[in-house]
Amino acid sequence: MSCRERNWKKLLRKHAPLLLPAAGDALTAKLIQQAGFPAYQIGGFTLDGMRFGFPDMDVTRLAEKSAAAREIIAACDLPVLIDADDGYGDAKSVAHTIHTYDDMGAAAIFIEDQKAPKRCGHMAGKEVVPMPEMEKKIRAAVSTRRDRNELFLIARTDAREPNGLEDALRRAERYLKSGADGIYVEGLHNLAELRTVGRQFKGVPLAVTILEGGGKTPWIAPDVLHDLGFSMVLYPTTVLFRVTRAIQRALQDIKSGKSMPKNDAVDMIEFERIVDIAYWKSLEQQVVPLPERLRQIVNKIFKAA
Repeated sequence: MSCRERNWKKLLRKHAPLLLPAAGDALTAKLIQQAGFPAYQIGGFTLDGMRFGFPDMDVTRLAEKSAAAREIIAACDLPVLIDADDGYGDAKSVAHTIHTYDDMGAAAIFIEDQKAPKRCGHMAGKEVVPMPEMEKKIRAAVSTRRDRNELFLIARTDAREPNGLEDALRRAERYLKSGADGIYVEGLHNLAELRTVGRQFKGVPLAVTILEGGGKTPWIAPDVLHDLGFSMVLYPTTVLFRVTRAIQRALQDIKSGKSMPKNDAVDMIEFERIVDIAYWKSLEQQVVPLPERLRQIVNKIFKAA
């Protein structure tokens, strides 16, 4: 694999907007790269659903999610944005979370201001922590990352749903002043709210989620979102929901005694290409060097002869 790009600011300058499909496993990350995307995200909704079969309701925490993320990152050399939920605790926990993903090679990370137990940003029943508590987390994250030019920190506020848009905007302003590199106002309801956020934070790197299949924010074309001021567009459910339907159909076909439709599936050759079988075969066919001790014995035999 090539050296993974970690300069998220450079990536944002190059791609307008930056489209970020979500990977919940290593195979999906490989397919995202092979499809030509310049980056991707490991989102909590996707990871919980695809990897663990759980809803995004704080069932899993840093230990499970970072272990899964490590496998995904190892399989794909694209720069990755990591969903770090609420940072998994207080400022100390946030620092540990930042170190964990920074050392893993993440290019960007976002933390949110939800009160535990947190849940998907488009679900009802969310609560948010007091602003000073989130500001403290952001300052901890900023001060503990290894290199501010490599790990891009996005502060997400979920205040729109419980407290209204005005509170969400106030929080976003204060989170920027606390040191966040970008802002992510979750759960915006319509074009007017998107326009308000884009206008108030003009020039600031802005993220937005398009949660297809049930989110609060309506589907809007990426170029329109970019014109509104959003530089990152996250798609946490698009791949997951379509894969889920494909699995259901495949299982129903097996149950009904139907053969696999060729147009809806890859074949063995295509799948082996996707998982890099040529690379692994080339390793298998290489000459394996002798262990050092055995090499010394062989050399002595030849010298004696």
